[in-house]
Amino acid sequence: MTKEELIEVISQKIGFSKKQAGETLNVILDEIIKTLSQGKEIQFPGFGKFLVIQRKERMGINPKTKEKIKILAMKVPKFRAGKILKEAVK
Repeated sequence: MTKEELIEVISQKIGFSKKQAGETLNVILDEIIKTLSQGKEIQFPGFGKFLVIQRKERMGINPKTKEKIKILAMKVPKFRAGKILKEAVK
């Protein structure tokens, strides 16, 4: 499903115009990004949790040159599925 398809579903199910549904979705996504950029978690009980984890520095290999390279430590977003989502996907 694409963002446009999701906007269409929101529009139909709630009775919003596509513009209103798109603005609503954008606000939700912007808030998720803003919260994660502050290092905070976002929980949707049963659905899942968005969080930020710290990856350690590690060694890797450049696939083109086969040269060893250092991959710096970094923060990355992660999603952990909740029970209801896991059960629905089974």
